Amino acid sequence: MRAIILAGGKGTRLRPYTTTIPKPLVPVGDMAIMEIVVRQLQGCGFDHLTVAVNHGAQLIRAYFGDGQQWNVRMDYSMEDRPLSTIGPLRLIPDLPEHFLVMNGDVLTDIDYAALVRAHIESGAIGTVATYERDTKIDFGVLKYDGDRNRITGFVEKPIEHFSVSMGVYAFSRRIMQFIPVGQPFGFDHLMLKLIAENQDIRAHPFAGYWLDIGRPDDYDRANNEFDQIISRLLPEMTVA
Repeated sequence: MRAIILAGGKGTRLRPYTTTIPKPLVPVGDMAIMEIVVRQLQGCGFDHLTVAVNHGAQLIRAYFGDGQQWNVRMDYSMEDRPLSTIGPLRLIPDLPEHFLVMNGDVLTDIDYAALVRAHIESGAIGTVATYERDTKIDFGVLKYDGDRNRITGFVEKPIEHFSVSMGVYAFSRRIMQFIPVGQPFGFDHLMLKLIAENQDIRAHPFAGYWLDIGRPDDYDRANNEFDQIISRLLPEMTVA
C-alpha cells in the first residue's frame, strides 16, 4: 500500500501562516496538517509513504523523519525545480502497479483504501475523488441574445453546482506515459491530456467531510471546527 503525498508547494495563498513554515506543517489544533494525513493513511493500511518535497523540504524531513513514530516507512522525493502537482511523480522510479496520490494539506474522512480498491476494480487508468460544491453568484445574472442584446433571462444571485476534485487520486502506473519528464505538469494538464487521448478516468464521488486548506479562511475554519472534526478524521483519538 503506497501513497505519494504532494508537499512541495510554497503555500502562497495561505500567507501569513506560511511565512516561516511550509504549509504541510501549519498546525490544525495541536497537530501539523500533514501529520493528520500520515496518521490517517497508516490507519487505512498504507505502510510506505513517499513525500514529494521542494519548498521547506528540510523542515518537513526533520518533522517526519523515516516515519517510524507513525509506524510507516517514509521517504522523500526532492524536486530540483518546481514541477507543479503531477510532474513530481516522474521523479519516483519505484511506483507500484496501483498507488494513491494526494495533496498534503487536505482534511477529509474519506476511506483512502476504499478509493484505491474501487480504482483497481474499475480497471481505469486514474480515479479522482470528487466533492459537490455550491458557489453563490452575488449578482443578478442576465442572459441576452448576441444579435440585438435583447434580454432573454434573469436569475437573481444564482447558486451554481460543481463537482470538484478533492486533491486525492488513485492511479495505475501506466498513467506515467502521459506525464512528461522534467517539465512542470499539473493536475489540469493531466486531465485534459487523458480526456483528449480518450483514456478511462473515473470519478469517485464523496459526501463526507472535506476541506482543502488553501486560504486563510479555510485554515481558520479548520481550527474552529477542530474539536468537532478530529473524531471523524482520527476516530482513535479523543479530544479533552
